[in-house]
Amino acid sequence: MLDTFQALFQGFAVSFSLQNILACIAGVMVGTLTGVLPGIGVTGAMALLLPLSYGMDAIPATIMFAGIYYGAMYGGSTTSILVNLPGEAASVITCLDGNQMAKKGRAGAALSIAAIGSFIAGTLGLIGLTFCAPVLSRAALRFGPPEYFAISILGLVLLTNLTGQNAVKSFLMVLVGLMLSTVGVDSIAGITRMTFGVPSLMRGFEFGVVAMAVFGINDLFKTLVEPQEERVVGRVKFKELYPTKQEFQRSVGPIFRGTFLGFLIGLMPGPAGTLASFSSYSVEKKLSKHPEEFGQGAIEGVAGPESANNAASSAAMIPLLSLGLPFAPPAAMLLTGFIVHGITPGPTLINQHPDVFWGLVASMYIGNVFLIIINLPFVGVWASMLRTPANILMPIVMVITFTGAFATNNSITDMVVLLVLGIFAYFISKYGYSMAPLAVGIVLGTTIEKGLIQGMIICHGSVWELLTRPLSGAILWIALLLLAVTVFKPIKKLLANSKED
Repeated sequence: MLDTFQALFQGFAVSFSLQNILACIAGVMVGTLTGVLPGIGVTGAMALLLPLSYGMDAIPATIMFAGIYYGAMYGGSTTSILVNLPGEAASVITCLDGNQMAKKGRAGAALSIAAIGSFIAGTLGLIGLTFCAPVLSRAALRFGPPEYFAISILGLVLLTNLTGQNAVKSFLMVLVGLMLSTVGVDSIAGITRMTFGVPSLMRGFEFGVVAMAVFGINDLFKTLVEPQEERVVGRVKFKELYPTKQEFQRSVGPIFRGTFLGFLIGLMPGPAGTLASFSSYSVEKKLSKHPEEFGQGAIEGVAGPESANNAASSAAMIPLLSLGLPFAPPAAMLLTGFIVHGITPGPTLINQHPDVFWGLVASMYIGNVFLIIINLPFVGVWASMLRTPANILMPIVMVITFTGAFATNNSITDMVVLLVLGIFAYFISKYGYSMAPLAVGIVLGTTIEKGLIQGMIICHGSVWELLTRPLSGAILWIALLLLAVTVFKPIKKLLANSKED
């Protein structure tokens, strides 16, 4: 442990050079902006900036890319809370309660708790990265395709009914999400599916585009078509923009639980940040003494998911730096940035490039401080957006959304998908269907498909063997048990009501 402290102090010495500090600030600023503006995405932002880093030294370049990576996890909550438009996939769940708090005049409190939770979770996650990387990364290697499939199924069962609404409707929306995730080229067999002869659909539906459609365009249509109550947001004193004592007390538990849960999920392959935020929301709803408040503006619904999201982003660096294994697209882009600058993440990174490894880790601690400085003092600026009249704000949102959709792949098809899915979301939500389960289906669909196909190959086509493997079998049986409880609970309630009649 003493050696770790000495190496970390050396990393701080490397990070505190002017060039590296500026690279860190630039990275977290771009990352925050990336999270705020929907459509670009952290992977796209790093891809756009990759050519600009060619003239930079290896250490500042990697520090800048890492800053973009975890900075985006901070910024994604801003538009989710203020305009119900998630900047990042992991911020989708924040819309449920964050936006409701904003409508009640508590936008500042929601943004503050999101920033505080992100800072605490990010810092604790970095401590885990510093001291536990070798042990935890070896544990993550034990997971094979059957385990990925089992975890995804368990996540699907746990996350189906997020909003507390009709379980059947939520399950149907999950199925719609799963179907949308199958559009494009099958990554295993290379077969084109449900593209209807449109070449642009071969890459499938971009999650960012789908999220902007079902949340952003959906709200845009509601504002344009349905009569809106005139809302006057008065000027709030600076101190009132921050959480009340009660709100802060209710947030402490979710922040630490979300941090722990997010860190563990971040060690697994797949969309860790998204899965962590959804899982945290589900856990907090189950543990809450007032579950009926979720979806109506519960502070726990902001604190837990945002903390889990940021802890997952820190944990995802463990397999990347210690094993060279990127478990998510942003991590893969980080790996590309490292390789371009002659650095190969993996078991030999610490020995061959200790200045890079420890300088990068130290810069993440520094970047976390910069992010809290950037976010908290400007909470009033973000909250003041609520005073913008809808007839001014909505056209701006529309331009940003369509521009973001086009910028994702420079494709007109994505703009058409955005419009069509937005119209679909508007009409289907009028009948009580929530869009959050649809997002869950899309996020987990690809992981479930890959895990099932590869798992069945490993298990020689035997479902029983899949169910009796020690790890995947245990997870699948738990998922089946929870599914049975979910199915029989409404049936039991229906039978009880019929007896009373």
